[in-house]
Amino acid sequence: MNRQPLTTESGEVRELTPKDFKHMRPASKVLPDELLSVLPKRGRPPKSNPKKQLTIRLNSEIIDFFKSHGKGWQTEINKILQNHIDSHRTA
Repeated sequence: MNRQPLTTESGEVRELTPKDFKHMRPASKVLPDELLSVLPKRGRPPKSNPKKQLTIRLNSEIIDFFKSHGKGWQTEINKILQNHIDSHRTA
């Protein structure tokens, strides 16, 4: 099988075809372990205390109020609840 080089003579990457992608392999299969160990890992690092997903029913007025604040409205609710817990926690 005669495949085209991925780069031109000037070093530019040519447009890749579905056939090119079919022949690609994961970096972990082709790069040396020394290089893999220093490359950043994919995805977010795991948190030590991750949030838990749950379903909760709230009044429409509450949801509309927080959503009107824009992006991050759920985080805002989380902060308010955390502040409430911190202020009511007994020493």
